[in-house]
Order: sequence, then C-alpha cells, then structure tokens
Amino acid sequence: MGAAAACLLTTAWLGVRLAPLPQALVAPQAPPLEFLDHHGQSLRALPDEDELFRNRVAYQEIPQGLIHATLAAEDRRFWQHPGVDWRGTCRAAWQMVRNRRIISGGSTITQQLIKLAEPRPRTFRSKCVEALQALRLEQLWTKQQILAAYLNRIEYGNGVAGCALAARFYFAKPLRDLSPAESALLAGLPQAPTRLNPHRHFEGARKRQLWILGQLRGLQWLDETAYERATREPLVLAAPRRAFEAPHFVDLLLRQPGLPVSGALRTSLDLQLNRHAQRLLRAHLAQLRGHQASNGAVVVIDNRSGEVLSLVGSEDYFGPQAGQVNGAWAPRSPGSALKPFTYLLAFERGATPASVLADVATEFATPTGLFAPVNFDHHWYGPVSCRMALANSLNMPAVKALAQFGGPEALVERLRAWGLTTLNQPPAHYGLGLTIGNAEVRLLELANAYACLARLGDFKPPRLTLDTAAAPTTRITNPNAAYLIADILSDNHARVTAFGADSDLRFPFKVACKTGTSSNFRDNWAFGYTPEFTVGVWVGNFDSTPMRQISGVTGAAPILHDIFMHLHRQHGTSWYERPSGICEAWVHPLTGRRLRQIALAPDSEKVRELFAPDHLPPYESPDDYDAAGRVILPPEYRVWAATGNNYLTDRAVVKETAGALRILFPLPGTVIHLDPDLPYQGGRIHLRAEAPPQARWSSPSIQCRREADDFTAVLVEGRHDLVLQDPVSGEELTTWVQVLAR
Repeated sequence: MGAAAACLLTTAWLGVRLAPLPQALVAPQAPPLEFLDHHGQSLRALPDEDELFRNRVAYQEIPQGLIHATLAAEDRRFWQHPGVDWRGTCRAAWQMVRNRRIISGGSTITQQLIKLAEPRPRTFRSKCVEALQALRLEQLWTKQQILAAYLNRIEYGNGVAGCALAARFYFAKPLRDLSPAESALLAGLPQAPTRLNPHRHFEGARKRQLWILGQLRGLQWLDETAYERATREPLVLAAPRRAFEAPHFVDLLLRQPGLPVSGALRTSLDLQLNRHAQRLLRAHLAQLRGHQASNGAVVVIDNRSGEVLSLVGSEDYFGPQAGQVNGAWAPRSPGSALKPFTYLLAFERGATPASVLADVATEFATPTGLFAPVNFDHHWYGPVSCRMALANSLNMPAVKALAQFGGPEALVERLRAWGLTTLNQPPAHYGLGLTIGNAEVRLLELANAYACLARLGDFKPPRLTLDTAAAPTTRITNPNAAYLIADILSDNHARVTAFGADSDLRFPFKVACKTGTSSNFRDNWAFGYTPEFTVGVWVGNFDSTPMRQISGVTGAAPILHDIFMHLHRQHGTSWYERPSGICEAWVHPLTGRRLRQIALAPDSEKVRELFAPDHLPPYESPDDYDAAGRVILPPEYRVWAATGNNYLTDRAVVKETAGALRILFPLPGTVIHLDPDLPYQGGRIHLRAEAPPQARWSSPSIQCRREADDFTAVLVEGRHDLVLQDPVSGEELTTWVQVLAR
C-alpha cells in the first residue's frame, strides 16, 4: 500500500514537472499599440487581436487595496496554496454533485491565469490540465509574478483588460489613487463583466462590491472604521470613454509604413496646443458661417526639429459634414500661396527685391490656349518691385517672374524637392499658372515647405513620431535668398496697398505671412513663420462649394493670427539676425537701380532696399530719364500708361518707338479655345505690340476693332492671320492664331 502511494506521488510529481505551460503565458505579452503625445499623454490606444484594450503595470505599482479586494473576491488562500486550492476544489465538487449544477468554480487565481493564457472548453479534462499547469507555474514563478500577470490580463468589461486601464476607464484615476470602495468595485467585475457592467447595471455591481467589502472585513484586511467608510462612500463613475485625441493626426499616422505593432509610440504632437488650435478653428468658423464656410484645418510645425506640434483636420471629427475628411492632407488649390517659391527662384537667379516687373495686362500663349492672368482686384499697377509684387500678392508680376527665372520646370522641381507629393504631372501641364495656384497641394506638405523657408533653405520632412531617428537636413536654397523672402513677407508696410495697415497679417512682433485664395473663393489659405514655428491654415468646404466673398486674409488669416499670438505668449518668438552678406542700398522704385546722388533725390524717388552681395543692381544712368527727369518706361507699358490705372503721369513716360514694329501678342501659332461659360465665349483678345501710335491691326478673316488706344480681335472658329502695319513707314508684320471650340 505504501509503495503504491509512493508511486502515485512520484507520478504526480513527475506529471507536474513535465506539464508544459501555455506558450502565450511564457512568451512576453506585447501591449497593444498606443499613441502618446510629445509629453506622454495618451492620444489613442488600439485594441489587441482579442479586441481588448490593455495596459501593463508592475506588481509594485498595484496598490494593496486592490490586491486584497481581488483575493477576497477570487482566491483568499492565494498566499498559502501551491496553485490549486484543494479545499476550494473539493467544496466546488461537492456543491456540483449535491445541486447537479456548478455553484462555485473553485479555481485559484493561478488556475484562472492559465485559463486566460490558453482558453479551453469547460470540461473535466480541461480542469485537470489547468490544475497541473497551475502547480507547475507556482514552481517557476513567484506569487507576486502570478498576481501581477493575472491583474494585467483579466477582463474588467467594456473591452478593458488589466487593472491599470480599468482604474482609468471607470474612475479616471491612476491605480495608486483608488479608494478601498473603488478597489472592491473593480475586483468584483471579472466575475461577470457584462452582467456587472456598472455603467448599465450599477445595482448589480454595487451588490457585488458590498459583498467583497464584507469579505475584506471578515479577513481583517479592513477594520471596522474603514469598512463603514467604504460602504458609505459614493461611487462616482467616469464617463465611459477612451482617449481619442487628435483623431486626424493619429489617422494619418496609421497610414504611415513601418509603424510598430505594439507598445507606446511617442508622437510629435503637443496635445494642449492641438486642443487650443481646435478651439480657435471652431470659434472662427462660427463667425464665417454667413460666408458659407463650413470647415478648416490647422498645422503647426516646430521649425528646428521638423516636429508637427498640431494637426487639426476639420472643425469636428464627428461632425455631419465630412468631419473625418482630413483637411490637412486633402489636396486643394493653393491660390497665391506658391508665389514666395517663385520669387525665391528669381532671387537665386539674379533678381532682387528691387527688381521691377511690369504689372500690365499681358496674354501668354500656351499649348492649351490663351492664358491671361489678372490681379485679385482687377487693377493694374504698372512698374512694381518684387518686394511690392510679392507683399501685395499681385498675379501678373508673379507669372512674369516665373517666365523670366526658370519657368514651371524650375518651380515644379523645387516644390517636389521640398516635399510636395501632389505635383505628379509634367511641368508643361501646369505652365506659368502654377505660381498662382493651378495645381493641388496638401496643407501639411505646403506648411512644411514654408518651414523650409523658415530654416532659410534647409529641408526636413515633417516629423510625426519621436521614437525614430530624425531624417537628415538637406540644404536646398541659398540662405540669403530665403532671408530676403522672409523680410518681404514680414514687411507690413509693403503690403498696405492690397491688405491695408491693420489686417490680421500685422503682429506686434515679426512674422513672415502669406495668404492664398483659389478661384471662386473655394479655398482660403494663410501661412506664417518665425525662426521657431510655422503655422498653416486652410478654410473652405470639403465638397468644394464656393464661399461667399472671403479671401485668405479675411478667412484663414484671423485663425493664423490667434494661433501665433498664443505661440508667442506661451513659448516666445524671435527673428533672424541679418546674414553677414546682406547689404543695403538706395534705389529708384521705378527702375530698381542704385541712386548716385541720394541726398538730391526726393523721397518719392528713392527707397532703401536689401540685397545679396553678389546681386547688387547697377547704378542709374542718364538713359533712364528723359529731359524733364522722368523715368523712361519700356514700350510694354504703353497701353497701361494711356489708362486710368496710370498714377505716374508726372513721374514716368513710355519710350517712343521710332518706326520699328514688334508683335507682343498673339505670337504665331497661339491656340485659343472659345469657352461658352465666358462673356462673348472668351472670343475677344487684346492685340499688343511695340509700335508707333499710328500703327493699325487688320485681318482678312476676322474683325479687328480699335477701342481708345487698344485693338481687339473678335474671334471665330478657324485659323486667322493678323497683320500689324505702320501706314507711315509701310512696315508690316504678320502673326496667326488657331481658334478652337471647347
């Protein structure tokens, strides 16, 4: 008999020693992926493959109150038994035989942990396997390890697994702050997480809590005073919600390749700043409802690191009007917001802020037809400097600057190099209209291009996470040229003509600003930067419905202004020290040339301007002026000078052409499309030439009309020759156009 018992004990001992533990228990349990903000605040946690949200903590972080409550509810002899509580098992078996149904489980916490790691059907065999594995686990792990693993795995209902996350979900507090009453409530939930859900079945959960408190008193883990206090304590449940902050930012991250599959991912986002930007966007959009503006987006970038501090994709992620569309990532037409990059190219290639461009009506022949840009206010300003043209966002000078300094090929190449991924067509597809916004861009990418301007030419891709190495910096442009752009965009006096002295682009500190408005007021943009921060704002409608008479300066700029004021108050802003090579010189505003006798020039005929050292303009010469001291303008100003737009009647004259003819427009082979949506189907063009006043236009197939000092051709479908003739000299030039119906 003794030998048989010894044999049985030996067999049991070997069975326990040889019992394999569940692989899921032995292998490290990777926590689900959780996104954290720059300071460690949770933005969003993703569920694991079991659709549970988890958050692991060490045993030392679990308060004794919760440990006692859990043991009182589930396994009061946990510290004494070897993994199986034989007394509890026998009691459960006797109850099952007596009542012909399961009254109590009898499973220890160690057995429950085995079951959590490897769920099995509830059979007698399963119970035996779990018992053997529990005994084996107790041989390998300490009691503290087992208890911590159990409390990190057990489900508390509402998709919450683990005690730390349960404390946050039900009471919005960390584990260490749980009261005995709150600990008892949590400890009761794993028995029946759905039936005892306190948000839906509070009375059932409360009844279970009071029972556990009674067990704690009976076990002398709570004295009478603490017990009475716990039973009277009101339970204040937190609203049933999980962290769901900066949803557009996190959604964008989820689209990025190479994300980790588990663990805490620290992002670049500053949650407090993002919340403030969201509030400002909502407040301003409420004021724009009467202008039929329904949505907007905001991006804030830390220029030094490239980190995206804020990304708000819409007014309300859960709003009914396409709130989940990410306005910071959706491609939209940028309007004039691309102009600074055109002038950057010009400054790299020899132009200066004082270089003069002709803001006069001009048509450009393109492979698809006539391109005739106009300014926003439909006014022509004649000779304007690059500073004035960029600061006031004039369209025609920007188009001419692009035509003269690199064309669409250079601009497309530069914008792609600075991270704009939406320019996927050949440069000829966009043509010169690219500088005034005939392509689509993303707010985040364009804001990052402005951040490159803010770094005086250094490109960094936008950084969304902090747990990966920052991308290297690439120098793409001359810092002197980028500094001149920043100086112009921060010059409030220079933009007074178009924006007034007190627009939302004016700050009590230096900020480089640029706005953009797409055709028919479909998109409003505003960008601003200092050495520290770049802010980009878009306002519009996701369905591209036109807004009503609001431009970038009235729609998006007020939001930009308030965000920058907040950044300045909270973090401070600075401005650039002038690069050592940048110099100053006095120039004539109508020629862009340096003055020789500065003291003798009246104030209206001189302006102090900044220059890169290798791009100083030449000095003025006598040939720049007529006998009365007036500036002599090139012949391309002739038509403009004869209109009411000419404000230089006593300061400038147009150079006379001595008989020589030159056709400016249309050039031979110009293709013009008739458009039924335009007045006269777009079938009237202005004929332009350098010619004496007596010169005349004619055509054998279409009508040419003289209107004041201007000639207009009335187009019909077909190929048409146009003849320019000087009746005095007899000189004659011919060009031709092809007119197509659209």
